Amino acid sequence: MTTTDHENDEISTELSQNLAKLDNLSQRLSAVFEEKKDANWTLNSPGNDLFVNSMQALWRSYSQDPAKIWSEQITYWNESLKQFVEFQKKMTLASDQSSKSQQPQDKRFEHPLWHNHPYFSFLKGQYFRNAETVRTALQNVEGLQETDERRLTYFVNQVIDMMAPTNFLATNPEALELAVQTKGQSLICGLENLISDLEANNGELVVRLADDDAFKLGVNIATTPGKVVFRNHLHELIQYTPSTETVFEKPLILFPPWINKFYILDLKDQNSLIRWLVGQGFSVFVVSWFNPDESYADIAMEDYIEHGFLRAIETAKSISRQNAVNTVGYCIGGTTLAMTLALLKKRNDKSVESATFFATLTDFSEQGEFLPFLQNDFIDGIDHEIEKTGILKSYIMARTFSFLRSNDLVYAPAIKSYMMGKAPPAFDLLFWNGDGTNLPGMMAHQYLRRLCQNNEFAKDGFDIFDEVLEISDVDVPLFAVGCETDHIAAWKDSYRGIKQMSSSSKTFILSQSGHIGGIINPPERKKHGYYTNTNLNQNSIEWKADAEFVKESWWSFWGGWLATRSGSTKSRLPVGSADFEPLCDAPGLYVSHKVLVKEK
Repeated sequence: MTTTDHENDEISTELSQNLAKLDNLSQRLSAVFEEKKDANWTLNSPGNDLFVNSMQALWRSYSQDPAKIWSEQITYWNESLKQFVEFQKKMTLASDQSSKSQQPQDKRFEHPLWHNHPYFSFLKGQYFRNAETVRTALQNVEGLQETDERRLTYFVNQVIDMMAPTNFLATNPEALELAVQTKGQSLICGLENLISDLEANNGELVVRLADDDAFKLGVNIATTPGKVVFRNHLHELIQYTPSTETVFEKPLILFPPWINKFYILDLKDQNSLIRWLVGQGFSVFVVSWFNPDESYADIAMEDYIEHGFLRAIETAKSISRQNAVNTVGYCIGGTTLAMTLALLKKRNDKSVESATFFATLTDFSEQGEFLPFLQNDFIDGIDHEIEKTGILKSYIMARTFSFLRSNDLVYAPAIKSYMMGKAPPAFDLLFWNGDGTNLPGMMAHQYLRRLCQNNEFAKDGFDIFDEVLEISDVDVPLFAVGCETDHIAAWKDSYRGIKQMSSSSKTFILSQSGHIGGIINPPERKKHGYYTNTNLNQNSIEWKADAEFVKESWWSFWGGWLATRSGSTKSRLPVGSADFEPLCDAPGLYVSHKVLVKEK
């Protein structure tokens, strides 16, 4: 036996052993699914009405113009035949001598074999051809209502993305190469990653985006020094230790969204907004929301406003010995801050000096990319889920957000983790993204039905606390930040809501990047600029066309705006007060609270 034969035998033996390990892991995988509760299908697909209406419209369109379907089919056959002939030529030449592909550039197909290997090149070309044919047929569907048309487009594109050859081992050359190079070990690691993700989420597949072991709260993330100075059943209020000799008198309270943890505002030292604010001399407080379990089923929007927003404002006023505070609301935190400001207006309460809105929607008349999920079939499914568990579980919302960018946030991470066996990256932003919180059942219902679906706050008013709150009730000086590529809170929708507020002093700026990158943009990084225009009488398109672009972070501009509304400066004092003695160090206890949800 030659040396080469011996090496081949060793490789074959190791590969066989690894494949045997795969069999054992597959049994573990089966056990996970056996313990999984029955899925609520209404959370995973639209109602049958959408498909029935779509098929009827498509059939009606083709029956009225039968030449249309034959034209589409002939085009598809012709292009497919060309693809096959090209494939045969490449196989004959044993190398790719053809001209460069005219197919669209797509980072999913960057591996050289997608271009150099005849088989994989054929697969890629046929995938693009199939996708184009499906989208063409979709464009020919006539007679659908606009909502159904937009929903159908979204779900068809989801199917197209799901069926990409990169998503399957047998048709992913990069994964296949790695499996051979590692003698099957990459597949074993991948299956272990898959099983771990399933076990961590009670059988629900939520792709882990970041290395959970790379970060520890209070150690290398959320490290800005401070103390918890108040705690109730809904939130902890953290006051940060001043890092300057003097501080502004009026405190600043940050209200983050309660769908995620507050430390998006306090990631690593280099990109912490909270640390930057403290360094500018501001007296900073932040609300850290509690992660609800089933006992919070009846907690409503009223509770968040009264025991969250209003309680935090009163506490900060007391500690700072001031009669007013500056406020910041991020995303849904900003939506509820606007409602709180409207309530304070009704009560003639001057406790808020100014409000800043980060990527906030207050007018939901345009539902944007969330429209597919804000129709009755999905909301009915969520209501059914709430009836079973008392809460809207965090993974449901996280999955919805991820599928708005499925190739980047679902399939690409899944390929690397499950097919290639790679560990998720040590990325602070993705670590935070995977650290979601549940929503109380009643509050989630109010938010989805009354705010998102019915648009009550911007339309006829939101009835709460025996008052009817309207967007026009907001009249404090305000600063609003929209994000140019935000797929969660589209900046044009954010701008439309700000325009309807009655404040005599309004500043709106448009930051480059998306929902997170547009907000977490430290000046030192010199990464994203912003657009500014003082004329808010224009519509959003006109506003941006006339806006001035500033090639630096908006933080410094906002800091100057905020300083003029923060009073004079005074010598720094220890955190807390006689009435609000510190309870523990930041980042507190609630930020690490995990919940095991049991169905009723």
